Amino acid sequence: MKIGIIGTGYVGLPTGVGLAELGNDVTCIDKDLNKIDSLKNGKITIFEDGLEELYLKNIKNGKLKFTTSMKDGVENADLVMIAVGTPPHPVTKEADMKYIYAAAEELAEYITGYTVIANKSTVPIGTGDEVEKIIKDKNKKADFDVVSLPEFLREGFAIHDFFNPDRIVVGSNSGRASDVLRTLYKPFENKSNMLFVKRRSSETIKYASNAFLAMKIHYINEMANFCEKVDADVFEVAQGMGTDTRIGNKFLNPGPGYGGSCFPKDTNAMAYMARQNCINLSLIETTIKRNDERKAEMAERIINAVSDVAKSKIGVLGLAFKNGTDDCRESPAVQIIEHLIEKGAKNIKAFDPKALDNAKQILKNQISYAIDEYDAAKDADILVVLTEWKEFRDLDFNKVKKLMKTPKIMDLRNILNFEEIKNFGFEYHSIGRQHTPCKVK
Repeated sequence: MKIGIIGTGYVGLPTGVGLAELGNDVTCIDKDLNKIDSLKNGKITIFEDGLEELYLKNIKNGKLKFTTSMKDGVENADLVMIAVGTPPHPVTKEADMKYIYAAAEELAEYITGYTVIANKSTVPIGTGDEVEKIIKDKNKKADFDVVSLPEFLREGFAIHDFFNPDRIVVGSNSGRASDVLRTLYKPFENKSNMLFVKRRSSETIKYASNAFLAMKIHYINEMANFCEKVDADVFEVAQGMGTDTRIGNKFLNPGPGYGGSCFPKDTNAMAYMARQNCINLSLIETTIKRNDERKAEMAERIINAVSDVAKSKIGVLGLAFKNGTDDCRESPAVQIIEHLIEKGAKNIKAFDPKALDNAKQILKNQISYAIDEYDAAKDADILVVLTEWKEFRDLDFNKVKKLMKTPKIMDLRNILNFEEIKNFGFEYHSIGRQHTPCKVK
């Protein structure tokens, strides 16, 4: 099948590489000339575990191409996927649709023969209707259908998830378009749940799924706070909850709050759409509010653990919003650092194995950047774990202790062994596992 993919970000590029690996002829389209030049010349533009090897393989065998030309990518294609950004509006937090609609308008004139246009980006309910209208207005002779094809790729695990989908959702109001998608996903037949629904139902499924997972993260974070007050262990509580098949054990890891390009954006967009439709989604509204507050609360924990935040050196391990990716968008690590700076921190030194370049674009020279984990720990009054990279679990903690000014670790991802770290002689703080009594008012 000949496929065009508009957008080469964290959705478009892994999807394009995956489809090429399945034997399709894929052309990825992007307006960023520098990005396309890099991709053409074998230089990957995002980090995603397992992506680079397949990317290079499919460039070499000719199954994967890159262009800035919409005409080259769309003309004669059987399927065109729109995978451009839908960033939140700075005030209302609704999804900004200008890139989606601009792509639809531009691609319309290059449709030749029957083409399925798939919205791969996370888009508000009714976007498929609007994209269909834009294309019809622009090219009245075009033979096409618009479908919703939401992605469920986890950043850091996108390649694994592409080849091992737990479900494939197709929102289609056309049997002809549905047949094209059945052909595309034939390799996953009998390996994955394939669900064909109305287009608007499909658009809703993605938002509903992400909002639910965000609420689950918020819930276990609040349970962690409760465990600290009653001298319970949140890991044991989460284990007990997770063995209930009605709940499941995923997304029950307490931490500094959710981040990234999906959960913050999608929960806010879902809440906005609900308000526009006179619906009170109180659980989602509360989750958004408390998740924002949690970053500040985590920063306050760090401040309370040092004698003077302005004079203390704070070593930071992790800047990406999660392990396995270099993405720093809405990263809890970055937001916690920003709060520390607001509260007077002047000496923060941070390290991340993959996300340093992206973090520098946000934090600039407000902090210093370490060359490795041990450089971040050197002379630190406290070492804070903010991203759950495996590299941080495997540190030589005898070496870390000797490097630090004060042997104090705050593990806001709960990735370190509680007893082991204490046996090394560290003062160790984690989430949901230590008794912090409060005075009842």
